[in-house]
Amino acid sequence: MREPLSYIAISQKGLIHNLNALKRIAPRKEVVGVIKANAYGHGQNEVATIIEPYVDYFQVDDIEELRLLRKVSKKQTLVFGYVQESDLEEAVALRGTLAVYDVPRLRALQRIGAKRKTKIPVHIKIDAHLGRQGLLLESIPSFIREFKKAPNVIVEGVYSHFSNIEDTTNMAHAKKQVAAFESATALFKDEGFSNMKTHMSATSGLLALDTKLSTSLVRLGIGLYGMWPSEALEKEWGGRLTLMPAMRWVSHVAQVKKIPKDFAVGYGCTYITKRPTTIAVIPQGYSDGFDRGLSNCGTVLIHGVRAPIIGRVAMNIIVADVTHIKNVRAEDEVVLLGSQKKERISAEEIAKKLGTINYEITTRTSPLLPRVVK
Repeated sequence: MREPLSYIAISQKGLIHNLNALKRIAPRKEVVGVIKANAYGHGQNEVATIIEPYVDYFQVDDIEELRLLRKVSKKQTLVFGYVQESDLEEAVALRGTLAVYDVPRLRALQRIGAKRKTKIPVHIKIDAHLGRQGLLLESIPSFIREFKKAPNVIVEGVYSHFSNIEDTTNMAHAKKQVAAFESATALFKDEGFSNMKTHMSATSGLLALDTKLSTSLVRLGIGLYGMWPSEALEKEWGGRLTLMPAMRWVSHVAQVKKIPKDFAVGYGCTYITKRPTTIAVIPQGYSDGFDRGLSNCGTVLIHGVRAPIIGRVAMNIIVADVTHIKNVRAEDEVVLLGSQKKERISAEEIAKKLGTINYEITTRTSPLLPRVVK
């Protein structure tokens, strides 16, 4: 098969390694493979096909992701983002397990369940001091009263999400969240709801606190893709846990040429050569997810050597200084993210330059780039 000009390479070995390594931390818990946002940029259905034998559930965000997933998998799928009311029945028909976080959503699903003469399993979202979707602790008793009027909806699970567990080593807020969540689940149990799945932890929660929780599921997202939630957690786990980055972003040189000293490169004339310079023109830009903030400070790999980006990142083109690299030719491989020979550009490195987080870097890679499983 002919290699695309530019593409995202996905490591099957890396994904499976990361899953197995994280599962060993909580061996008695069921595992949710989080593949929302195009699998954090890695390619939703490509990733789903690889990890399906290793996870108990998938998690997506919305109806569009669920529709796409059903082309390759029938595995139980948690749909935890917002699904507008007009799409709820389709989501139920596609066997999506929906989040319920207020009475209007509960009533809408009850109407659908009664119409279809079926019982709809849902997971109840608790707002345990996160301040997003979910039931506040004080609203749960009245919600339960409403729930008992909805015989076609059944509680399969109750869940929440940590808000401050990867940006800090202070677990005070996380413990406050755990206490609120445990109080919430106790309210459901006291009202006769039994055999409920419970979950709070994504990768960061698993690494920071989950071994102390009695929850039954863990949702694996960032760690599945070989990225650490924070430097602090990476240091804490040291040699006990190794994660393998699963993404490699590849393009190829479109043109190589020499330009003279005092020559402007790119829009805005933000870079003027200080000497005769050999440049490589590379057909990727901010429309592909290569951030404009990397203008004059990013790097790429060519022949296993770092080549600095000079001039502004354009919509479809970047320019690299390859004066120091021998024998660069058109169609030579360029790596924008990942490894080439002994050198590596990590998502963490790029994120630091841009003042953001590692998984924003991968998630923003264009879904139009082909995903190639290696």
